[in-house]
Amino acid sequence: MAWDDDFLYVGAELEEPHVWGTITEKNAVMFEDNDFEVFIDPDGDGLDYYEFEINALGSIWELSLPRPYGEGGVPILGCNLPGLRSAVQVRGTLNDPGDVDEGWSVEVAFPWAGLAQFNKKGTTPPQVGDIWKVNFSRVQWRHEVVEGRYVRIPPHGTPLAESLNPEEQEHPEDNWVWSPQGAVNMHLPTRWGEVVFGE
Repeated sequence: MAWDDDFLYVGAELEEPHVWGTITEKNAVMFEDNDFEVFIDPDGDGLDYYEFEINALGSIWELSLPRPYGEGGVPILGCNLPGLRSAVQVRGTLNDPGDVDEGWSVEVAFPWAGLAQFNKKGTTPPQVGDIWKVNFSRVQWRHEVVEGRYVRIPPHGTPLAESLNPEEQEHPEDNWVWSPQGAVNMHLPTRWGEVVFGE
């Protein structure tokens, strides 16, 4: 993580021997692919927070929630931040199960001007010493190779297309997080880690 007068920068390296992705549409339900996710609650009140997801194809999904799903929150879809920049780099061959990959990396520049709407109790850009609640997640689906293609093992329970609420689904996937929350549910913003802005 880094920051300047214009952006909050986030970068991630994801080791992965099988890099694949299927979703090319912007603001589709990105966690149906392996993805990297960023959650930002600038004022730390657990309400009105921002979520960003990206897959190995560079497709992105931006949304926000007025409150967590478990508290009756309904997502606001496609709340794209003007000026946001993102990129991925694949170290290997995308969607080719015939070889072993090294992984993929993500870089995102979040514009302060867009994040300000989620920081009603503070200043944006932040001041040195300010603290924001943030978390990162990596969703990693189990897969099979069928006729030379990667095929995601589908979820059990409520189909993904019918519900965005993670509490209603059972997934055959792994989830890694930066700041552990004690539950397989990213939508516990009061349990996210704290980012302190330094010089």
